[in-house]
Amino acid sequence: MTDADLDGTAELIGELLREQHPDLAGLPVTFGARGWGNQMWRLGDELAVRLPWATQDTDELLLREYALLPAAASRLPLPAPVPQRLGRPSERFPRHWIVTTWVAGEPADRAPATRGAEAADSLAAFLVAMHEPAPHDLPAGRDRRGGPLADADRGVAYALKECADRGLIADPDVLRKIWDDALAAPAWPGPAMWLHGDVHPANVLTRDGTFCGVIDFSDMCAGDPALDLGAAWLLLPDGAIDRFYAGYPSADDATRRRARGWALWRALACLLIADNGVRGRPGGKPTWGPPAAAALRRLTA
Repeated sequence: MTDADLDGTAELIGELLREQHPDLAGLPVTFGARGWGNQMWRLGDELAVRLPWATQDTDELLLREYALLPAAASRLPLPAPVPQRLGRPSERFPRHWIVTTWVAGEPADRAPATRGAEAADSLAAFLVAMHEPAPHDLPAGRDRRGGPLADADRGVAYALKECADRGLIADPDVLRKIWDDALAAPAWPGPAMWLHGDVHPANVLTRDGTFCGVIDFSDMCAGDPALDLGAAWLLLPDGAIDRFYAGYPSADDATRRRARGWALWRALACLLIADNGVRGRPGGKPTWGPPAAAALRRLTA
């Protein structure tokens, strides 16, 4: 079955609900958004359906989110899409899917935060609440997320070269120095912490210039909190980083240096994904470009 065969429709959602959750089948279904591996459909006023459509590991990640997020969400100060129901593979649709609560707002890649102080305080409070010592059975992140920065060195070297070859960055040597400084920072000395694992502008929602929700917890994992902290460089407006760290006081100098490295890793990846979108390539997201370029400008300022 191809990705096109898995492409959802309101009719498909209705059929799946009638088969497995008939008490929800009468609610109106409207398209919400297409993400990297999932489609999101709004279900009535208060619920959403997340339906995998592309990447093959999405089922595993959705099951992880279904199992782990309800407990974590209870301590978070920003709304999260808490799983309510699990959809199982069937003849009609051969993959797992979930029903979650609906979180209102606009993705920050389309509606960036503009109120720096409020956004910095909100993001810091969210990550302070998120970053508690993780249980021993919480897995490490995919793509080496949250582990030693050295594990990502080959990927960053490739991204630097590819971005330079495409004319997306002016001075890769300056960016390489930021990465080398992050690599040289002492490793995280504490216990592995709960991490969101994929905090970036498409997964953080805004309203009235500040953050109002965080979505897509399927990459939750255990590791170095610097991974999530790096998102501040992509999410916050200019001049708000110091305010952010004032709200996250446990981040020492080494953690901030590693966070800058993860910010660079994320920004380079987003630049390439955005450029793919501009070129009409599969999986491209043009709206990811501006926050990634802004992050690189802030990191090199």
